[in-house]
Amino acid sequence: MDTNLQPAALPAEELRELYRLVTAVRQLDLAAIAWQRQGIIPGYAPELGQEAAQVGSAFAMDPKHDFIFPTYREMGVALTLGVDMTAYMSTHKASWHGGLYNPVQTRLAPIQAVVAGSVLHAVGWAHGQTLAGTPGVALTYFGDGASSQGDVHEAMNFAGILKAPVIFFVQNNGWAISLPTEAQVAGGTVAARAAGYGIKAITVDGNDAAAVVQATREAAAHARTGHGPVLIEAMTYRRGPHSTSDDPGRYRSLAEERRDEGPDPVRLLGDRLLADGIADSAFLDAALQDANANADRVREGVMALGPRPGSEMFDFVFAEPTDALQAQARAWREESEHV
Repeated sequence: MDTNLQPAALPAEELRELYRLVTAVRQLDLAAIAWQRQGIIPGYAPELGQEAAQVGSAFAMDPKHDFIFPTYREMGVALTLGVDMTAYMSTHKASWHGGLYNPVQTRLAPIQAVVAGSVLHAVGWAHGQTLAGTPGVALTYFGDGASSQGDVHEAMNFAGILKAPVIFFVQNNGWAISLPTEAQVAGGTVAARAAGYGIKAITVDGNDAAAVVQATREAAAHARTGHGPVLIEAMTYRRGPHSTSDDPGRYRSLAEERRDEGPDPVRLLGDRLLADGIADSAFLDAALQDANANADRVREGVMALGPRPGSEMFDFVFAEPTDALQAQARAWREESEHV
C-alpha cells in the first residue's frame, strides 16, 4: 500500500486552475447552505473541507474516455468537469431526480442518493470497457461510512477478480454522519481492506489538491494499462454538518472540530501558490470574486427552475412501458389532469 504521497510537481497553470476551482467550489457550497436556510432549496449535503479531494480527483481524469460515478455530495466534482451547475443543483431543488445535466455528454453519472450504490454501477461500466477493448477508467466516490456497506465489498471483490479499470475514491472525512470513523471501520483504515481483494491502495492527504491529482493520475494509469482497480483513501475532515438537516453539535464539540479538522484545503493551496511565487494576492482576490459571481449566477438559475411535468415520472422508467406502468399513467392523468 502506498502512503504519504508527496505533492505533485504540477505545472504552474495547473496549480492556478486548481485554486480557481477549489475557490469556486467553496463559495458555491457556502451559498447552497444559505439557499437552504432561505427556503430556495429543501436540502443540501455540504462538502466544506472536501474541496481539494473532489477537485483534485476529477481534475486528474480524462473526460474523453473516463466516466465518473458520484454520490449526493460531489458538487465539486461536477463543477470541475464543467457541468452546468444549475442543472446539477436541480436535484437539490427537488425538480428532477439525478440532475438535469446530460450524463453521457458530461461524463458524470446521475447523482446517487443510495449509500454506496454508485460503486456497483462503476464496476459494471468499467468491466464493459474491458469487454469493448476501450481505454476508459471509472472513478467512483464514497465515504468512510459507506465503506461498511455490503455493496462496496461486493463491488471491490468483482473488480478485483475481473481486473476492472475502476478507481474507488474514499473521502474519509472522519464521520459516518454522527459516528466517528474509528467506531465503524475495522482495521483502522479503509485502504487496508483493499489487500483482501488484491487491489492496489493509495492513501493521500485529502486536503492537498496537488497530492490528490498525483494520486488519482497514478491510479488511473495503473487501471488503464490493465493492472486492475485501485482504492484511494483521501484523508480529510467534514468541517460542517452531514446535511442541512444535521446538527453536528449533538455528537462533537467545537473544540474537537478545531483539534481534528487539519489545514483548510483552499487556504493550504493559496498559501503554497504565494510562497512559490506562482500567484499573488491579486490573483487570489480575483479567483474569489469570480467564485462569488458564479454562485450568484447559479442562484438565479436555481430560482428560475420551474416544476417538471408530472408525466415524466412515467416516461423514463422503461424503454418499453409495461401494462402496469401504463395503467398507472392513465390513472394519474385522470386524477391530476382530468383527462
